[in-house]
Amino acid sequence: MATTTLLSTFAQDVRTGLTDKNKYLSSKYFYDDAGSRIFMEIMKMPEYYPTGCEFEIISQQSAQILSKLNFSGPFNIVEFGSGDGMKTKHLLKAFTNAGASFTYIPIDISQEAIDALEHNINAFVPNIDMQPRTGDYFEVLEELSTTSDVPSLFLFMGGNIGNYLPDDALALLQKFNAGMKHGDKLLVGIDLQKNPRTIQLAYDDPHGITKAFNMNLLRRINNELEADIALDQFDFYSNYNPQNGEVNSYLVSLKKQHFHSTVLNQTFFFEKDELVWTELSKKYLIPQIHELAAASGFGVSHNFLDCRHYFTDSLWEKV
Repeated sequence: MATTTLLSTFAQDVRTGLTDKNKYLSSKYFYDDAGSRIFMEIMKMPEYYPTGCEFEIISQQSAQILSKLNFSGPFNIVEFGSGDGMKTKHLLKAFTNAGASFTYIPIDISQEAIDALEHNINAFVPNIDMQPRTGDYFEVLEELSTTSDVPSLFLFMGGNIGNYLPDDALALLQKFNAGMKHGDKLLVGIDLQKNPRTIQLAYDDPHGITKAFNMNLLRRINNELEADIALDQFDFYSNYNPQNGEVNSYLVSLKKQHFHSTVLNQTFFFEKDELVWTELSKKYLIPQIHELAAASGFGVSHNFLDCRHYFTDSLWEKV
């Protein structure tokens, strides 16, 4: 029998989430290698506007972003959750063309994503000074805070901040702030409130790709925790509430059922139509962005917007 002390964090979190009164699985576990591949498919969907909007901002306004940094010498660009680098490469190219001297430090939990990023960046921006890391954001942040004497631009792109509950978002940003030096900047991608139908289609697409992204959590439990989940007995549901700006996603049990995990040595029970919450994706108003920045120890230098004002890359400075 496996003991708690020997279980992975993933295993412990699955046990905690699936024994809670209101079952849940953490969205941070979407991004194993298979999940990262599915998310790359999501980003290519015509309905999934955040990628295109942020790509527009980065590809057309990188020079303005660089000018707003006001860095007088060499600096670091540290990207949290870098993925495959397909958007960031345009920022790096523009900075390079402008003569900026920087070291790019992408951080991602997926080694496969880092491998793809290295290929994409090196092909697009030859001879770039790049030091990729696989693993935890905060280990790298702590290392930089003690070893680097140049300013840093931190990137937290893609609207990822919307995946955190309000208190968790504030705690994360305060943790970023605590690891940054005065004068460091944070460029954070934030999805904005807009026509509810536009948002709903982005998170419940007609192609079934978002469903596959969520179902991959169950496949991961089967594979890593030696479980016997019948995947065809679960469905996917997502809903956008325009009054609070929240998209919530769920897995739905289609019948009264149970599954067993050998690794956890535990059986989990589900009622018919019982929900398993998987993800929050919050959409913000501009005043809320300024409030969040101030509460976490930052000042907003500039909000870079796409032409439809669907999305912003918001530049913050540690104060």
